[in-house]
Amino acid sequence: MIKILQNYLSYLIPSRCILCGDKGVEHRDLCAACYLELPKNSPRCYRCASDFDAPHSQIALCPDCVENPPAFDETLAPFVHHGTIRYLIIQLKFHSHYPSARLLGSLLADYLKQTAELPDCIIPVPLHKNRYRERGFNQSIEIARVLAKSLSVPLDLNSCQRHRDTAHQVGLSGDQRNDNMKNAFSVSPNFRAKHVAIVDDVMTTGSTVHELAAALKTAGCHRVQIWVCAKAQ
Repeated sequence: MIKILQNYLSYLIPSRCILCGDKGVEHRDLCAACYLELPKNSPRCYRCASDFDAPHSQIALCPDCVENPPAFDETLAPFVHHGTIRYLIIQLKFHSHYPSARLLGSLLADYLKQTAELPDCIIPVPLHKNRYRERGFNQSIEIARVLAKSLSVPLDLNSCQRHRDTAHQVGLSGDQRNDNMKNAFSVSPNFRAKHVAIVDDVMTTGSTVHELAAALKTAGCHRVQIWVCAKAQ
C-alpha cells in the first residue's frame, strides 16, 4: 500500500533536477541533460580505481597495487571527483543535503547492478562518535541506506567502529593519511560475513578503506569490495 501511494505521489509531484531545476527522469532528482554532464569514470585499476593506461578490454592492476596491494580486493567507482559529482558530495557532506544522498546512492546503485557481485552485507565507513556528534550524521550511511534498499543487501551499522578519533584527512599527504588512519577501526568479535562491501562518498588515496578492510580481513572476511560514488584523481 505504501509503495502504491509513493508511486501515485511521484506522478502528482514530479521529480526535479537538483542541479538545474528541470524535470527529472526515471523518478530521479536529475534531468537527462545534467546526467550526460556527470564526470564518468574511464577504465582504471581494478583494485584501487586509480587512472592509468590500460586497454578497455583488459582487467589490469596499476603499478602501485602490484607492488603494494591494499587490503581490499576491488574498487567500484562510477564517477571521478570533480564538477557536478564533487558539488553533490560537498552539498551532502558539509550542508546535510539529503536529496544529494538519495541521488548519489541511486546513481551508484544503477552502476553496481551492472558491475558488482553482491556481498553478504554493506558497511558504511564509520565516523568516530565525536565526529558524528559534531556533524550530526554520517554521509556514508545515508548513501548506504539507498544502496541497501535498491540492491536488497543487508546494511550493517554495528559490526565496525572507529575507535580512534583521527584528524581530518584534507590537506595530508599520502603517507600522512596512512599514518593518520593506522589501526583506527575495530570489528565486533561476532562478525561472520565473508564478503563485504565498504561504502564511502569519495576515495582519495584509499588509506581509510584500506585500514577498515584490513580490520575486516583480520576478523575473518575473505573478500572486501569498495563502493564509492567517486574516485579523486
